[in-house]
Amino acid sequence: MVELVIRRAKRGDLAALIAIFAADDIGGHGDTLHPAALPSYQKAFEELAGSPDECLYVAEQDGEVIGTFQLGFRYSLPDRGALKATLEAVQVRSAERGQGIGGKLVRFAIAEARRKGAHSLSLTSNNARRDAHRFYERLGFQNTHRGYKLFLD
Repeated sequence: MVELVIRRAKRGDLAALIAIFAADDIGGHGDTLHPAALPSYQKAFEELAGSPDECLYVAEQDGEVIGTFQLGFRYSLPDRGALKATLEAVQVRSAERGQGIGGKLVRFAIAEARRKGAHSLSLTSNNARRDAHRFYERLGFQNTHRGYKLFLD
């Protein structure tokens, strides 16, 4: 098997990342390969790239981007001002699923959160992603809260 490289995303990765998100039929985020959407993705990428508190990572194998996740950090006054990490958008290209890549991505995120001194690492997962829930539980995550979302647009 070819070595998996996990690294910060670069501008040149954007097309591959959009393709991974657009192929997600469960997330319901409306991601698309339509060229009219590209400026929105580019703006978001630039904001992430310039943020000291957010980082977008990719998993690369044999020169191809096959997975991704976003890791964010913030301080919270409750919990005695603890640094908290948030994991989002964990995705592996459908052709590469089932090979342990997702587990490697999440373990990398856990290690990075620990390295930065985070007290906890949280994530949310769509209710429809039953396989993902089992996956996260196998990696040690606990279902401790109930999440809500209010769409503003």
